[in-house]
Amino acid sequence: MTTITSPTSTVDPYSPGAAASARHYLHHLNPLSKVASVLPAMILLIFVRDITTPLCFIALSYALLLTGARLTARSLALLLIAVPAGIAVLALGFSIWVDASGVAETAPLLRIGGWTLHTGALRIGLATALRLAAILSLALIGGLTTTGPDLVRSSIQQLRVPYRIGYTALAAYRFVPRFGYELSVIRAAHRVRGTHGGRGPLARIARGWGYIVPLLAGAIRHAERVALAMDARAFGAHPTRTERYLVPFRARDIVFIVLVLAASAAIFTLPLLPALIAAPQAALIP
Repeated sequence: MTTITSPTSTVDPYSPGAAASARHYLHHLNPLSKVASVLPAMILLIFVRDITTPLCFIALSYALLLTGARLTARSLALLLIAVPAGIAVLALGFSIWVDASGVAETAPLLRIGGWTLHTGALRIGLATALRLAAILSLALIGGLTTTGPDLVRSSIQQLRVPYRIGYTALAAYRFVPRFGYELSVIRAAHRVRGTHGGRGPLARIARGWGYIVPLLAGAIRHAERVALAMDARAFGAHPTRTERYLVPFRARDIVFIVLVLAASAAIFTLPLLPALIAAPQAALIP
């Protein structure tokens, strides 16, 4: 028998996804290890001004994601299309904003009337765009391979964040997919009833306005159920709680942190190598 899926069908936001295989090693690491390994590099990238350093970090991030992450078609499009396109747009935009008097000694690249785009301005714009892309790509190592609940649980278990704060944040995080689920149900119900039909911007505004009241009602009902469930479980009555789901910090996490930090240190020293090599040679010259 062939199963026909209705275009108005909805997906449960809390349904468990497929488990990551063993080769997708980033999914099996503690979320805090993925944050601790890239956070120093993300902070130091703010202060670099060359092109080589952010390019190396982008290559490192892509190597980790392509070998150790379970990437969907949307994630691949983000990495292979959106990020390069964003770099090109930002590089051009930042190069236009550069003060021409500071790069007037560099060769002109483009002339439009009295305005000139110098190669120095383009170099500065490209370096800035690559720096932002490197920070984003490093953040995607944890962002594409970590779920919000696991990050909250690991913060409570390893960083000793009070569970009153952590699980309250987790409950708020659960509202986001719940709102999407409720909105899809409301849209399906309106399509079945033929409410606010038609095309054009006015019909779209009318449909969106009709979603507000039932969405708010569903949000209030969901908040009441969550509050009653937390009260029934004596949430906040004791200083600690027993953890149902454990997110351990293993030896593999320490190895990952050490390797990524070592690679980051090597990348940051690359621009300094010519100066370090030339210094002893200059000292030998009489």
